[in-house]
Amino acid sequence: MNDSCDPEPDEAGAEAPPRIRSFVVRAGRIGPGQARALATLAPRFVLPFVAEPVDFARVFGRVAPLAVEIGFGMGSATAAIASAAPHVDFIGIEVHPPGVGALLQRIAEQELENVRIVQHDAVEVLELMIAPASLAAIHVFFPDPWHKKRHHKRRLIQAPFVRLLASRLAPGATLHCATDWLPYAEQMLDVLGAEPMLVNASGDGFAPRPPSRPLTKFEQRGLDRGHGVRDLVFTRRG
Repeated sequence: MNDSCDPEPDEAGAEAPPRIRSFVVRAGRIGPGQARALATLAPRFVLPFVAEPVDFARVFGRVAPLAVEIGFGMGSATAAIASAAPHVDFIGIEVHPPGVGALLQRIAEQELENVRIVQHDAVEVLELMIAPASLAAIHVFFPDPWHKKRHHKRRLIQAPFVRLLASRLAPGATLHCATDWLPYAEQMLDVLGAEPMLVNASGDGFAPRPPSRPLTKFEQRGLDRGHGVRDLVFTRRG
């Protein structure tokens, strides 16, 4: 998952306050299978961006809890979670074509009917396509940590974006973040803990990895070397 924050000039030529974006554009090679999936499956499973709330019950043909994953990468966790929870509908948000193609391949291989994709900036999707207080869960797994101090302003998990996330959760719904970069995890904990609409489900610290989040191969390698992933699980106040 990639994120950025860039100032834009206002009408007087001065810089406006930075606006969070959920991605930066990066090149990526599309394999033939991913390209074929994009060509054949995108019309069915990729939703066009629209600047108005979407009736997801109509999209999925049923009324069910709705979860959103921001920046699903190559889609392995998304597919695994959706396969294990067929009673939940999932919206995966990702801008990079190789990742979208890879998740489309998994959707076809696993015959997943409860996943749709929006290939657009997550901030605008949440602001315009998702109704307030409508989500059962939001997942933000391994967002870009932007290691250098001068780039910390580009990190996705910042107060304005967390406020937007919290506003889209239904009362009692869950915001689940995960990162393998401890300094970012500590910042996340501070920012999430400061949002009045959210409460830490684990008291005041990190959460054990919920069984619903699959253990990635990279995470397993890190555990083998003594590096851990921090999970943060917060719920929307009633």
